[in-house]
Amino acid sequence: MIDRHCAGVFPPKPHTVFRSPDGAIVYEEMLTRGGFAGAFSYLYHRFPTTDHVEVFASSRGWARPITSEDSNHPILRRLFSSDAVPAGGCFLDDRTPLLVNSDLVVLLARPMRSDDVYFSNGDGDELWFIHEGSAKLESVCGWLSVEAGDYVWVPKGLAHRWHLIGTELRALIFEFSGGLHIPTQFRNACGQLVMDAPYTHRDFKRAGTSGPIHAFDRELEGPRTIVSKTRGRFTETLLDRSPMDVVGWDGFVYPWAFPIANYQPKTGLVHLPPTIHTTFAAKGALVCSFVPRMTDFHPQAIPCPYPHTSVDCDEVILYLRGNFTSRRGVGPGAISFHPAGTPHAPHPGAYEASIGHTRTDETAVMIDTDKPLLVTEQARALEDPNYHASWRRPSA
Repeated sequence: MIDRHCAGVFPPKPHTVFRSPDGAIVYEEMLTRGGFAGAFSYLYHRFPTTDHVEVFASSRGWARPITSEDSNHPILRRLFSSDAVPAGGCFLDDRTPLLVNSDLVVLLARPMRSDDVYFSNGDGDELWFIHEGSAKLESVCGWLSVEAGDYVWVPKGLAHRWHLIGTELRALIFEFSGGLHIPTQFRNACGQLVMDAPYTHRDFKRAGTSGPIHAFDRELEGPRTIVSKTRGRFTETLLDRSPMDVVGWDGFVYPWAFPIANYQPKTGLVHLPPTIHTTFAAKGALVCSFVPRMTDFHPQAIPCPYPHTSVDCDEVILYLRGNFTSRRGVGPGAISFHPAGTPHAPHPGAYEASIGHTRTDETAVMIDTDKPLLVTEQARALEDPNYHASWRRPSA
């Protein structure tokens, strides 16, 4: 949640009578987080939100993550290729689970069609990183245009639909069961982003800047079906009409996008820890952004990341573009997974070769998790089996 935003029309005071121009009552809905103690938005519908025609178990949606002992033992450094993800299908149905723990699921997607129904994820917030392509997100809050390089937050429980622009989109997706938020150290007591935060309020793109999709003087358009996900299962609800009947809303819960290029990197005298790249926080995880920046300015600095043994967190990195000084043979679209208990270090020779470099031009997305991630059976078809052995130094 970034800040309060509003769009469309609504009454001067919440929980009071609000009528359409023809005198019909407008129905207020509260989209809440943390029961009634967290962030929320007021949504003002032209029709009751409880109307429905039929509810049934759905065959829509993506496959559940499947894990096994064979996929996760022994503990290895792993590399996956997003190029190997099957392309096709729509945003709702074609997602490939890659890694999973009780706090989150990491998925990959290469949709080639827009969604033909609305979707509401009751299992968690979704954070998309658009690797390639562009799209528009439709929700009761309005339209949100996104493109390659954007993080996109879709709130838990919000009905939405993705519209593809072009022929294909590629994305890394995090499904967070415990929510996503701005790190507390980036806000002051008023909730404003502090001056040394790595971004400002102006860096975010918000849904609904041109108003909600619906209005009193417009025809109600869109599918009459919502697919919802709870406890890993999908339910399909057929409605009397499209759920996009919101004429106004006000609050903190709405979709937004953040271009990774707007991230403001930090530089130190010597190499700083990966936590300086922190972008968003979630229960049990940190999302980090690596963008082009000046490197360390001590005359004897070693700019390449120092070897480290993280015994309390797993690390996943999506490499996007640039010269990845710490990795050999890793290019755009590759995803590395370094589990806790394996030494994290640059490839042999990279540490020494980085001496004297004054800037780095790579762009990458990283997530560190507190709980161990399990590799899914679906991920095995995307894996480079030789990655762990690539740290071996050549024989003399």
